[in-house]
Amino acid sequence: MTTFDDRQRAFEAQFAREQDMAFRISARRNRLLGHWAAQLMKLTPEETDSYAKAVVQADFEEAGDEDVIRKLLGDMNAAGVEIDEGVVRRALEEQTVEARRQLMEAH
Repeated sequence: MTTFDDRQRAFEAQFAREQDMAFRISARRNRLLGHWAAQLMKLTPEETDSYAKAVVQADFEEAGDEDVIRKLLGDMNAAGVEIDEGVVRRALEEQTVEARRQLMEAH
């Protein structure tokens, strides 16, 4: 075993950990966004849990955050909530910070 092989394995392991953490942050953020939007749409607690799961699922449609933003905007506008894309993007940033904080506290 060479030092280069050891170093390469260490970098690969670190990359895998970082990717896993990024996925966890994104999923937690999307759940938080779902709860935020559900509150604005005045959903029941049961509907809120279901909606938060749907927001998490929406993120698997394409790479990036645009699929989640489209879902939130479409659903809230359909529910009669007056909101624009800038507000949703700010909420996405705020919930990303909150999700990261929650996951860091859990470890």
